[in-house]
Amino acid sequence: MATFQSNDALIHYQTFGDVTNPALVFSNSLGTNFGMWQKQFNHFKHDFFVICYDTRGHGSSSAPQGPYTLDQLGQDVVNLLDHLNIEKAAFCGISMGGLTGQWLAIHYPQRFNQVIVCNTAAKIGQEQAWLDRAVLVRTQGLSSIAATAASRWFTDPFIQSQTTLVETLSNDLAASSAEGYASCCEALAKADLRAQLQQITVPVLIIAGLQDPVTTVTDGQFMQAQISNSSLFEIDASHISNIEAPEAFNTVVKQFLS
Repeated sequence: MATFQSNDALIHYQTFGDVTNPALVFSNSLGTNFGMWQKQFNHFKHDFFVICYDTRGHGSSSAPQGPYTLDQLGQDVVNLLDHLNIEKAAFCGISMGGLTGQWLAIHYPQRFNQVIVCNTAAKIGQEQAWLDRAVLVRTQGLSSIAATAASRWFTDPFIQSQTTLVETLSNDLAASSAEGYASCCEALAKADLRAQLQQITVPVLIIAGLQDPVTTVTDGQFMQAQISNSSLFEIDASHISNIEAPEAFNTVVKQFLS
């Protein structure tokens, strides 16, 4: 297990593949950890130097007292690249990680060859709803959020057919840091990149889930209309599309990166 200090947070990360290959960073969604990318790092480690990390407040990364900001989430990635002496990388983030990817493309275009943003939006949800969720989690813990997470993350057929996997992800969420989760909710409450998307010049692939109730295809279409050098791929999955439809996900990412 590798860690490094990024300002006030200790960030846990793991690398896969040959360090001489092009670098590819994966960024997790709210309430998960880097293990959510298993089907991706096993697939891409042959052609890329894959870097997975736990977003601050998640997994084995520390959870300093919040609220966090999107700037902090993005800066952690830049600090990770600096720590690994990587000048330029490709980036793939989902949901909250997709917002991080948009921020990186706006503020650090010189550090990224390509950016992939999946099941995300330039503004996710409503500010008050995120702030209410942060209060709920700090006072009652994560068990109630974890109990209903699967219905937001996956389609019913996937939940029925992959019960063990879905239970593992739900249990991981329930056992997570309430402070880390709440602090990321507060970052999402304030994050709004809609007015800045037109600044993006890095090539961007947007992946939108046809059955995603959280960040919709309409959200993906809005981002595509604002980002000049972007393409949109609609995937037949719900919110965590890389787990629900890994073959289609890996294929379109590989095509974009090559």
